[in-house]
Amino acid sequence: MALDVRELECFLILADELHFGRTAERLYLSQSRVSQLLQSLERRIGGQLFERTSRRVALTPLGKEFLTSLRPAYAALERVVENAREYAAAAHGTLRIGFQGAASDEILRAVSAFQERNPNCRLTVCELPLNDPFGGLRRRMVDAAVVLLPVAEDDVVVGPVFSRHPQTLAVPKRHRLAEHTSIDAEQLAGETLIAYSGPAPGYWRQAQAPAQTPSGALIHRGPEVATVQEGLSLIAAGRGAMLICSSTAATNQRADITTIPVTGIPDSALALIWRRGEQTPSIAAFAEHLSIS
Repeated sequence: MALDVRELECFLILADELHFGRTAERLYLSQSRVSQLLQSLERRIGGQLFERTSRRVALTPLGKEFLTSLRPAYAALERVVENAREYAAAAHGTLRIGFQGAASDEILRAVSAFQERNPNCRLTVCELPLNDPFGGLRRRMVDAAVVLLPVAEDDVVVGPVFSRHPQTLAVPKRHRLAEHTSIDAEQLAGETLIAYSGPAPGYWRQAQAPAQTPSGALIHRGPEVATVQEGLSLIAAGRGAMLICSSTAATNQRADITTIPVTGIPDSALALIWRRGEQTPSIAAFAEHLSIS
């Protein structure tokens, strides 16, 4: 006959308590239900496990023998279930992470920490086009992606936000603003901003190259590019200016371009995203490392 784990649990607790009331409380059952479980187990075994009177409950010799054999077997069963639970909650298999542009120090630290603490999960990284932040995720090329904010996609979950940096305006050395140590967003009025092309949604491209200042003054739309390097080449050729974060500006310095801090616009920031309803233990573990990087 098939085993009933609830019957075994009831027997073990009653063997500890030797009291039907306390056993019922520990199991969140009625005393009558405890009695039913015990009687069912005794029928299954074919012998009485407890001597029951109105004044005391005691194990029979058969009950003592059964208890001696059952305790280690039940403990082993609990370990099997716990091991399975831990495996299900652990990072394993392969985790594919995409990122736009160059991997920042925060991403590299998270990758290193994740791999050290999750040796059973193989982490791979690949570069995503800067002008297509969500395509790799939707085409299932990657399991999660590090992208520039903003993100307002219904099918995407936004995880930890990190790597916040002020925005700068990259201009040619001969530009009228090149000598400024900083500018306000309103001083972008009348400027021509190089924008990103490609399949990125309009709100995302607008955030990277706004069409107007905070007060509503017009900012001209310049040529479109797919990468930062393409944009820098057009800036050097005098085709326009470009908003890039201070971190990107520091790693892409050129003798013919200067970058000016811009106040009055939101900082640049990155976020880890993944497909809605598809968070895995591996993604959760990597997100945790990004949160503390």
